[in-house]
Amino acid sequence: MAGSGVRWTIVDRDGHEIYLTQERWEHILEPTNHPEMEDFEEELKQTIQQSRRKQDPLNSQKYTYTKAFRKLVLDNTHIIAVVLFRFRERGNQPPMANNYIVTAYQKEIS
Repeated sequence: MAGSGVRWTIVDRDGHEIYLTQERWEHILEPTNHPEMEDFEEELKQTIQQSRRKQDPLNSQKYTYTKAFRKLVLDNTHIIAVVLFRFRERGNQPPMANNYIVTAYQKEIS
């Protein structure tokens, strides 16, 4: 798991531990990014826990999680979470998983 600044950690349906830092949450909520996510943190957790991940074809470490919800902002129908799957070195020990949410947003998907 990551160091300080972790807001929460959750396990996806495949058993991968994924965390969100306070810094990333504040980035998501910035007015020029995705402030509509402010009241949907629990739905973001559900998106990670319950949906399947899809690997980005151009970046093998990048995955998206997508889940449909009712009552999102405007006409949005889904929450999308972007997660980077990486490893952290630990000296003489084997590398440790370091999987974290980069961003999250709402989107209308027909």
